Parts: sequence; C-alpha cells; structure tokens
Amino acid sequence: MTLLNLVVMLVIIGMGLYLINRYIPMASSIKSILNVVVVVVVCVWILQAVGLWNGTTNFRIPR
Repeated sequence: MTLLNLVVMLVIIGMGLYLINRYIPMASSIKSILNVVVVVVVCVWILQAVGLWNGTTNFRIPR
C-alpha cells in the first residue's frame, strides 16, 4: 500500500466519521463508543498496512 493510498483512506474515514458525528442524531455515549472503535480499528489497520502487526496476530496458547 502506497503512502498516498493510506492518506486518502484516512481522509475518507475521517470525513465519514465527522459526517456521522455531525448529522446522525444519537446519544453522546454511543458516539464516544463509535469514535473509540473506529480509532482502534484504524490504528490496527495502519499497523497491518506498514507491516508492524504481522507477528502479533499468530499467537497460539499452549496446552
């Protein structure tokens, strides 16, 4: 993934979250939860895109 694609996706996600927060009426607690979930998902997605999350997704719990 190129840097330009990453920036464009971040702008699109940010604008979408802004539009949801601005124009869809919902309780402030739900908006806060939505914002936190979106930020966490975007952070994980960025870490996967730059290759820093690959080793942490293959955890195995020994018996």
